[in-house]
Amino acid sequence: MNRLESKVAIVTGAGQGVGRGVALALAGEGAKVAVVGRTFAKCEAVVAEIEGRGGRAIALLCDVESRADVDATVAETLAAFGRLDILVNNAQTLIYKSVRKITEDDMQSMWQSGPMGSLRLMQSSFDHLRATKGCVINMGSGSSIMPQPAMGGYAMVKEAIRVLTRAAAVEWGKHGVRVNAICPLAETPGWDFFLGETPDSDRAILASIPLGRMGQPETDIGRAAVYLASEDAAYVTGTTLMVDGGYNYLR
Repeated sequence: MNRLESKVAIVTGAGQGVGRGVALALAGEGAKVAVVGRTFAKCEAVVAEIEGRGGRAIALLCDVESRADVDATVAETLAAFGRLDILVNNAQTLIYKSVRKITEDDMQSMWQSGPMGSLRLMQSSFDHLRATKGCVINMGSGSSIMPQPAMGGYAMVKEAIRVLTRAAAVEWGKHGVRVNAICPLAETPGWDFFLGETPDSDRAILASIPLGRMGQPETDIGRAAVYLASEDAAYVTGTTLMVDGGYNYLR
């Protein structure tokens, strides 16, 4: 299928994990993808995967904590592909510490890379998304709904992203721009790091997933992003899609 043929997407944090999976899935449906991240070699590797499957992509170096980097990323995407239809804000610094031990510097790092990075890209992309009646997909986290040990600070910033999502959906709907969030649960380097910090969590979490398995970045999370970016979701905005095998639920 080519549900996203002629569409252009920016995916941040796309060098690995969920970002990589989303980039591959969007490209698989015909989108041209700007694969964006802080580690250029990883982004280049994802571009090579996309091109190896017959898709089109570019690798862009970007620190979402920098307004100049963000603006340059949007400009380079437009220069390469001529338009922008889909923005996926996935970049997020991960720091797992208990509420008692997390520092202000830790929180500032997560705040600037997550909610503020998403805001910067949304602001920089808005005029172009309005022109194409495009969409934004922000990555939240089930940890903000049902926090796990050592995830309080991470849950704070991820919930801020969901609030930003809802606020922008209300403001931008009149411009034809849809804004939604995904709360994923998938096997990623970030997940592996979490298990390293909390080694007793693995078995308990897996036992609590109704579908009995961890998600896959491309085939589970990526396909959900394709849906939200496609005309199939033309009447969906301001919502959070839980793609987590049933592990978390909105209350």
